[in-house]
Amino acid sequence: MYASDLKHPDKSLENKLHELYELSPDKKVELSFRPPFMNLLQKLGNPHLNLPPIIHVAGTNGKGSTIAMLKTILEAAGYSVHVCTSPHLIRFNERIVLAGAPIEDAPLEALIDEIMTANAGNNLSFFEAKTAIAFTAFSREPADICLLEVGMGGRLDCTNVIEAPLATVISRISMDHAEFLGNSIEAIAAEKAGIIKPRRPCITSQQEPKAMAVLQEKTKEHACDLHEASAIQRTLRLSLTGEHQYENAALAVKTLEVISKDFPVQNTHITTGLQNAYWPARLQNLPAKTYGLNEHWELWLDGGHNEDAGRVLGAQAELWHDKPLHIILGMMKTKNPQAFLKSLLPQAASIHVVNIEGEPASLPAQELSTLIPSAQSAQNYAAALQNITAKYTSGRILICGSLYLAGHVLQETVN
Repeated sequence: MYASDLKHPDKSLENKLHELYELSPDKKVELSFRPPFMNLLQKLGNPHLNLPPIIHVAGTNGKGSTIAMLKTILEAAGYSVHVCTSPHLIRFNERIVLAGAPIEDAPLEALIDEIMTANAGNNLSFFEAKTAIAFTAFSREPADICLLEVGMGGRLDCTNVIEAPLATVISRISMDHAEFLGNSIEAIAAEKAGIIKPRRPCITSQQEPKAMAVLQEKTKEHACDLHEASAIQRTLRLSLTGEHQYENAALAVKTLEVISKDFPVQNTHITTGLQNAYWPARLQNLPAKTYGLNEHWELWLDGGHNEDAGRVLGAQAELWHDKPLHIILGMMKTKNPQAFLKSLLPQAASIHVVNIEGEPASLPAQELSTLIPSAQSAQNYAAALQNITAKYTSGRILICGSLYLAGHVLQETVN
């Protein structure tokens, strides 16, 4: 949780988000079912035990895109859908979607007040508070199904209080958050596999053999079926850009196949849903004119920030051979710029590194530039855009490296 998470256009709500943040004095990440969180749920009437059927989603990359596709396919079939994801890009409300729409300011503020009163000043993390708010909101608003994204890992994530989901879903597993989840693919897979529950089906993307072996062992231990998503037809049109999105689409479609007895959908619903899925800052094509660019420029945005995300962007950049590619990069201090850029940088005509303004936990541009010798530094992404367009007459610009940078960029589209 970072400073950017606390900003909100409604100042009263922003103040209350700060109050939630201050409940945890040490601000460290703790992966466990902590007594303050469990006690709060009990005081709230255990809302997590009174939710619609749940699809619980873990993984390293692709969780959000898979959830976005599941949502629009289910909605095309006429189902109402609750969604809980993180982080948000512009407003906290994005994290809690009630029956298809982000929670409105007034009920959100009322829920924060209720949480603060019930919690009575106990040490509560921001993510625990958000999860308690989501569970409470979901328990009170009717919906057919709930899509629940893990925050980090899975085994000890506070969303894992859900004991009997309709299904568990695990997207592509790769190296990220090693300081919390372990420094091997097997260790990280074991944390993700922690959401697998007895006799509940688990659906997974194609995984590295070591990761798949962990999932196979866990599903065998819990006497549940493991379903691996296979390739999906490239003739299906996706609203989300990138070859990797076909993998996420395959995972979403396989999940719906597995739960079809409870939530039947038709092929027309799948086609419509995949064409309507919306998940911003994942290879999102932005309106160049909004950012002061002329018709000779394309502008793209992606919030991926680990090595696997960089690999995916590098693969897309190889397909973008018609125009020179210019990268604008901003990253958080916990990330590895060299690993992220390994596949992407060889495809670039230039790279600028920038500050993520208002975010103390980000890597300063000057420090980033020492790690990437070919990079030029700029104060922010807007200054980098000016530098690029002053030197070059046309091309494709990709702003990437952080969802928090992406949030700053997307703010322009709502102002």
